[in-house]
Amino acid sequence: MPVTAKLSKLFYERLGEQIANELVDWFNQVDATYRSDLRELNELNFARFDAKLEQRLAELDAKWGSRWSRLDAKLEQRLAQLDAKIDQSVAAVRGEIQTGLARQKVELTRQMFTFWLGTILPLGGLMVTLHLVLG
Repeated sequence: MPVTAKLSKLFYERLGEQIANELVDWFNQVDATYRSDLRELNELNFARFDAKLEQRLAELDAKWGSRWSRLDAKLEQRLAQLDAKIDQSVAAVRGEIQTGLARQKVELTRQMFTFWLGTILPLGGLMVTLHLVLG
């Protein structure tokens, strides 16, 4: 908001109306010129600041993009390692379960033969005895 310069009555009385008005007009023109120059300078400075800010933001974006890419690659690598470890663990557990089941199968088969032998031998002896007695 421009400020209009005014001079005291003493200036008007000593210099005269015309010269005092010219002096006031000159002050106002100088003020307007300085304001215009200051506005242009501020706009140029802001434009430079804005350009630098854009450049720095682009650099920061590139830097963070690079970091995120490296982090993503590292995460993918670690997940692959974890997946391999899980696969190994599952394979080991599966092998232990198969071994345990094979042992149980052998043990069950042995117990089954023991049971059947324990049943067939006395039954065979009974049959021989009956055959001899009835025979």
